[in-house]
Amino acid sequence: MLVKATLQNRLGPAFKPMMIMLACVAVVFGGLYGFVGFRSMMIKQALASLANPPQTVSVTTAAFQEWKPKLTAIGAFRAVNGADLALEASGVVEKIQFQSGEDVAAGQPLLELRKDTDNAKLESLKATAELNAINLRRDQSQLKIHGVSQATVDTDVANLRSANAEVAQQEAVVAQKTLRAPFAGRLGIRTIDLGQYIGAGTVIVTLQALDPIYLDFVLPQQALSGVAVGQTITATVDAFPGEKFEGRIAAINAKVDQASRNVQVRASLANPKRKLRPGMFASIDVATGKPERFITLPQTAIVYAPYGDSVFIAQKSDEKGQQGTGLVARQSFVRLGAKRGDEVSVLEGLPEGAVVVTAGQIKLRNGAPLKIADSPSPPVDADPKPQDQ
Repeated sequence: MLVKATLQNRLGPAFKPMMIMLACVAVVFGGLYGFVGFRSMMIKQALASLANPPQTVSVTTAAFQEWKPKLTAIGAFRAVNGADLALEASGVVEKIQFQSGEDVAAGQPLLELRKDTDNAKLESLKATAELNAINLRRDQSQLKIHGVSQATVDTDVANLRSANAEVAQQEAVVAQKTLRAPFAGRLGIRTIDLGQYIGAGTVIVTLQALDPIYLDFVLPQQALSGVAVGQTITATVDAFPGEKFEGRIAAINAKVDQASRNVQVRASLANPKRKLRPGMFASIDVATGKPERFITLPQTAIVYAPYGDSVFIAQKSDEKGQQGTGLVARQSFVRLGAKRGDEVSVLEGLPEGAVVVTAGQIKLRNGAPLKIADSPSPPVDADPKPQDQ
């Protein structure tokens, strides 16, 4: 009170306005300080609420599966016996004795060319041969009574042999005018018509033996230790989706191609229904050993990176997220093995029964809260096939 009185006495009439001004300044600064503090508190609360929102993901449980080791390859079918049939002689087509696409037996006549002139020449040569045979028999009888010399009989023998050879030659010429099936099989579509003139070597029709049928494919030289004659193979073709054809390895080439370092392998498959045709493309699986157990995951669960492949595991957390799931993401690096379609085997880094994120992991980091999606995960197929939409 003494200080106030002293100031009042010194300042006189200016004391009261000064005190009012100081009070106003104090109120203004106090308000600013309070506003800044309140704003900082609200910003912290907003950032805290937005720091780790739960991420919606799909998950699967890591489990063991039995995988049979196998090699995969692509190849093409070829007939055990297959040929494009043609004649050695030229001429006009006189008879067609087959229908396109029919099965024929070995030796069955298929086509004949006009051969009147050739047959006439054959008959003339046969007549000459018969005359030479008569002369030989007559001279042999005369030789017994010393009516002719031995030289005459020897000449007759030579003439008969020459005549018989000419007959055989002409018979071969006549035979060349007839086309016969060299083996049993199925014919293709004929490419000539009745009355048409064809030259020697003109392809008339294809003939293919379809049961059994060969499947040729190549494997890398590293696979030689896992394949042997008699080993089982499974083939699939686009023409019959979902159907598998089994066979066995029939032969392995004796050398490795120097350019590609691949070895050719031939398998034999039964084809009683004639579904498989020469030239068809096929995908092949070659079983190479006993089944093995692997932890498997969908390939979508793997985060591929230059520094290592990893997965995100959904595990329990002490603090529940906004959605109340209590799950957070933990990244785990893994070592991968073989792949089968949509699946991949995990050799190290993942325990059985772990809940692994299969979709949505691109937005995850360690400790991120998780929300499990209600929609089902896409199907996983170890042997997927393309489908037309």
